[in-house]
Order: sequence, then structure tokens, then C-alpha cells
Amino acid sequence: MTDDRPILVVTEAHDVTADMVIAHLNMRGAPVIRFNPSDIGTYLTISARFGTHVAPVTGQVRTPSRAADLQHVRAVYWRRPTWPMFEHLQDADSEFAAAQVRHGLGGTLYALRDCLWVNHPLRNAAADYKPAQLALAHRLGLTVPPTLVTNDPDEARRFIGEHKQVIYKTLRWTPYQRGGVGLTSWTEPVHVEDLDDTVSVTPHLFQACVDKVADLRVLVVGRRVFAVRIDSDLLDWRKDYSALSYRVVALPSRLERTLIAFLDHFCLASGSFDLAVDRAGEPHWLELNPNGQWGWLEENTGLEMAASFADLLVRGETDVLG
Repeated sequence: MTDDRPILVVTEAHDVTADMVIAHLNMRGAPVIRFNPSDIGTYLTISARFGTHVAPVTGQVRTPSRAADLQHVRAVYWRRPTWPMFEHLQDADSEFAAAQVRHGLGGTLYALRDCLWVNHPLRNAAADYKPAQLALAHRLGLTVPPTLVTNDPDEARRFIGEHKQVIYKTLRWTPYQRGGVGLTSWTEPVHVEDLDDTVSVTPHLFQACVDKVADLRVLVVGRRVFAVRIDSDLLDWRKDYSALSYRVVALPSRLERTLIAFLDHFCLASGSFDLAVDRAGEPHWLELNPNGQWGWLEENTGLEMAASFADLLVRGETDVLG
């Protein structure tokens, strides 16, 4: 029997990774409607009713070429959406309009509960706090490098004195510019002489450096686990993808179960984990990216990641969330 319930793919216009998944959805004959919240008012319309006797939420989301009944949505793939900025409006008006879109369009979509989310954005947000990740990783028995989150410069100096080899990493990556030039932050070594009183302005994350020989990127899709060993001489392998080599590896079953339990804690259907492998071959927790990139790994390893996402979305089974 054909399942004609639509799958929503919510992402920006140019998203090669989403394209890969949609290609597999098309091969499976699944109806797909792709849209970006930034297109509201031009290429995107939402109309929803609440308080009816039909369902908690009824109505449609429409693009120029397709429409989906909200009460029949099978799954939502929340990839890399962008929100409208309304730059043509004055500041107060643009802030007002942007808030209405986030709470009107976003709130309506977030209210959909009888479908599979990969992943629900509110669940992504809850899982995106590194201190919460560190605490949960410890509770689940993973090896967590000694870590300090502080805005106390003296405490930071003491921590560096205790552990000698220490790195600094951002608590959350955010895009920003300086002098019109786009900047990013890498994981970097930090020394006592690097610190001054400006540390007190915001909390910082300092972590004992793992004496690693490789990194692991582990993608979990539903209950499928894809593990790739990344070899390089880089502290932060994101700095130079041309310097990386990849090898598909099998994780110990206990580690697989632990990573799945980590996602279950946050009710996530998927996530990308980063771990460091020490000289004894033991993995050390680094972080979870609830909506991490993986397309380049499929290209370099041949792992069927996009197909697995498509299979998960087609099934639309919410029991993968534990």
C-alpha cells in the first residue's frame, strides 16, 4: 500500500547534503516538500487552524509547486533552515516581523507531534549545550577530559597550571564578522600568558588536551551507527580537510549503545559525535553536534548515510526516539 503522507525538508536553498537525502526519497517514491523559512511571503505560505475537532493542528504549508496537509505529515527533516531578517524594514519593525515568523511559522511546525522529527529544533537546542553534554557523557560512563567552564581568570590560570597541555574551544560556534571579514574559531592551545582580565567578560571552556593519535566522527541515524576514523596531524581537523584521511571502523557494541542512549536522553533521532582516540586506542568524549555535517564523509568513504536518512524518514516511526 502506497504511503502518500508528505515528508517536509526544511533547509536553506543551497544544501547539497539535503539534496543527497531528497534524491533517495525520490527513488523511494516518497512525496517531499522542501522549503526554507526565509522564503515566507514570497515562496512559502502557512495556514494553520487550532481548536478544531479534526486534529490538534490542521492546515497547509505551501510552496509555488507543492502543498502538504499539516495533519498528515509523515516526517520532518530539519536540516539547515534560515530565518528572514527583513533588512528592508527599520530595526523595530524587522525585529517584530522576524519574531512573528519564528513564533508563527516555527511554532506551528514545532506543534506537529504525530510525525518523526530529524531532529525537532527544540530538542536540538536542548542538546546543544556543551556543559550539559559533558555531564551526561560522564553519567553514561564515557571518558571525559578534565574540563573547566569559567569566567574567573585566576581559576583558568590554576587549571592550566594543573594540566599543562590545555585547549580552548568555544561554548557555541556563532558566525560573525570583523571589518567585513568572516571569522571562525578553532580549537586552539592556550597558555597562562595568553590570559588577561577579559576572560571575566564571558564564560570560557578550557579542556585538558587529549594525547590523541586520531579522531572519530560517529553519525547515528535512528539505530544505525556509522563510525569513521579521521587521521591527521591537526589538533582541530576542521582546519584543513585536504590533510585528512578516512577509515571506516567498527565501534565496540557498548560504545554504540552508549551513544544511542545519549541521543535517546535528548529525544534525538540522529546526531554526529566527535571523539578523540588516545595512544592506547581508548576514545575520549569531545562533543555532540545534534545537526552535524556528514555529506563529505559519505563522499570519502562510500557509507550509505543519505540512504539511511531517507529510510528513516520514509518509515516515519517515532519509536526510534527511545
